[in-house]
Amino acid sequence: MTTQTAVAALFNSFTLDSAIVIDGVVLHPAGTEIKVRKPQSGELRGLQVAALLQMDYNQLETLAPRVTTPMLHKQAVAAMDPADLTQLGSEVTDFLLPKGAKASSPQA
Repeated sequence: MTTQTAVAALFNSFTLDSAIVIDGVVLHPAGTEIKVRKPQSGELRGLQVAALLQMDYNQLETLAPRVTTPMLHKQAVAAMDPADLTQLGSEVTDFLLPKGAKASSPQA
């Protein structure tokens, strides 16, 4: 694996379908690319991995500021469209699954 491939494996991204708006201020407009970095074990401190795999809102809200660019603070996560929250959860889940589990899961 090349260095570039290894670095790319540490990041996923998704595009916001809807703007994140707090108190009438657009924090991140629709179309913003949100990069999600693969969390290190220490960044999972205080979280339940099983709950993250189930895309538990409270777990995602806590993890998001630790692994997203631009940083999604708890208030931004709370203001996200549910479809965008699902995208965030999918990217996190992808990082947490072992390679063997990904290989054996059916592709859509």
